Amino acid sequence: MAITTKTVASAVGRRRHLSQRQVEALLGLLFISPYVIHFIVLQAGTILYSLYLSLFDSDMLTHMNFIGLDNYHYLFTIEPLFGQALKVTAIYTFVLVPVATILSMSIAVLLNQNIKYQGIFRTLYYMPAVVSGVAVALVWIWVLHPDFGLSAVVFEALGMKSPRWFWSEQWALPGLMLVALWGTGTNMLLYLAGLQSIPSQLMEAARIDGAGAVRVFVSITIPMLTPTIFFNVILNMIGSFQVFVPAYVITQGGPNNATLTMVLLIYRKAFQNFHFGYASSIAWVLFLIILFFSLLVFRSSDRWVYYEGGGRR
Repeated sequence: MAITTKTVASAVGRRRHLSQRQVEALLGLLFISPYVIHFIVLQAGTILYSLYLSLFDSDMLTHMNFIGLDNYHYLFTIEPLFGQALKVTAIYTFVLVPVATILSMSIAVLLNQNIKYQGIFRTLYYMPAVVSGVAVALVWIWVLHPDFGLSAVVFEALGMKSPRWFWSEQWALPGLMLVALWGTGTNMLLYLAGLQSIPSQLMEAARIDGAGAVRVFVSITIPMLTPTIFFNVILNMIGSFQVFVPAYVITQGGPNNATLTMVLLIYRKAFQNFHFGYASSIAWVLFLIILFFSLLVFRSSDRWVYYEGGGRR
């Protein structure tokens, strides 16, 4: 046999010299190693090459001229669409993330109750999260069509005129946010898992002490959910800064660049105008913006994220 008794005994002997924390760290490294290998082999090189490419004027086909930081200088001083793309992306992110957090948490709290057909409701709320982004975008074009869509029917039944949604500068961006909120099933599922991991003894003790439902939710449920909230906020924020599919499929950045996001601007410069060096510089600026806000949330988490036992992060 390849694995002998002596080998097993030796492994057990080495195991006895490891603390529980060391064992967990080794197991963690083992489980993430496939992704780490994939990242190093297939992604790290392209990321570094994009940084190198941002210093060139290149269409990746006929020429590649070194221009130093000129792409960044043009981006911050001359580019007419950078400010618009940054504003649209910022509004989308800082409005959508809080609203999505509150909505998905509220749905999770409702679905955590002992209600009839609980499993069916959980499945229905999660289903939009597994549908292709392009398919979802095409469906919502029809749903929010101001003339014959479902939105028009509902508003007409209420005696009101439907907003023009994706055909209006004022309503196009809220329309994209509505599409994103429809797919909060993944967040809901994570909050539901977080709710079910809260020790029931804590809530029972609070109720015995006379705490009402609101007090229990504010003083016990929310603090115990903060690790899940932290995780979801980070992922949602990164995803919102990188929004592309709905803006590209539904509005193409219009009308009048009202839904021009940063990633859509990168796509235009790279794959429509063939300015790959310039597009790379925009991508790195976006990376730094995401990094800044992610670090901001991480640093602030020491004050509001609580882990089991009452300890802070």
